[in-house]
Amino acid sequence: MLHNLLTPLADEFIFFNLFRYLTFRSGAAVLTALIVSFVLGPAVIRWLKKKQREGQPIRTDGPEGHLVTKQGTPTMGGVLILLAVSISTLLWADLANGYVWVILFVTTGFGMVGFADDYLKLTRRSHKGVSSRIRLSVEIVISLIAAVWVIHLTGPELDTALAVPLFKNVLFELGWFFVALMVFVVVGASNAVNLTDGLDGLAIVPVMIAAGCFALISYLVGNIVFADYLQLHFVEGTGELAVFCAALVGASLGFLWFNAPPAMVFMGDTGSLSVGGALGGIAVITKHELVLAIIGGLFVLETVSVIVQVASYKMFGKRVFRMAPLHHHFEKKGWREETIVVRFWIIAAILALIGLSTLKLR
Repeated sequence: MLHNLLTPLADEFIFFNLFRYLTFRSGAAVLTALIVSFVLGPAVIRWLKKKQREGQPIRTDGPEGHLVTKQGTPTMGGVLILLAVSISTLLWADLANGYVWVILFVTTGFGMVGFADDYLKLTRRSHKGVSSRIRLSVEIVISLIAAVWVIHLTGPELDTALAVPLFKNVLFELGWFFVALMVFVVVGASNAVNLTDGLDGLAIVPVMIAAGCFALISYLVGNIVFADYLQLHFVEGTGELAVFCAALVGASLGFLWFNAPPAMVFMGDTGSLSVGGALGGIAVITKHELVLAIIGGLFVLETVSVIVQVASYKMFGKRVFRMAPLHHHFEKKGWREETIVVRFWIIAAILALIGLSTLKLR
């Protein structure tokens, strides 16, 4: 919004030239989202506590310590993330850019699904919210709309193509199968983050790391000079997504202030589904879907642990892990929560560095 209002003044006042620079607006987006989080955070948490006197329902079949340490902690803190990201993006992004609206649509759409899920869990005093069938159906519809929208916005040479990391001249033309790819990536990323969100601070830092990585990727892919130099596929207009990613970094950092152990609030499905869907959408738009699987490798590991656990139990009647997702396995082994969280953060950072190395920076 500020970009759209103040850019016309740049021709007359040198100061307003700053609003033309993507790097300046991205930095401003980080600070704005962070300030919004700090300012609104206490009020949002007080409101959530007032509405949720008993806090988030704790699963009785989960780690025993959760019944004591996490009882009474409010959930739906993802509302704070959504507010900070949305306000910051609307202030600093170019609102004439279609990709910005696609990602805001995916983020808020998945956030609403998560909000409904959290609300039902609270009102029913159960860990069961919206049925998995209904939730998945709505997520698929949102992703389908976003996929068609992205195809319409992207140039004909890349609109339905899949790029392969490291092989800069390889493109697989998927045709309308591209829609299925985007649905799979967006829905998969969303639910992978949701599965990871099980300990204080565990999910939000890997989200922040991934958002920072895709801020860089969006900037490079959307700049024809850098894209050509790094042998990346240039996708015009994706640079503005760096502003959204920067806002997500700031919002995540602000939320971590309240979510750090011991957490004052949980992000809930409201936050995990929305930020995961956003990362998936950005990965598809920038033609880095496969890189997301590396940068977001921690989310993949957590998801695979659940799949392996369920498959092993159904096929052989045996469990591979003491409990799934993976972080609960280590809790059952006696690791302290803080130890698990920090070590998983380290893994997320290492995987992010490996993912960025596919850009072949030289």
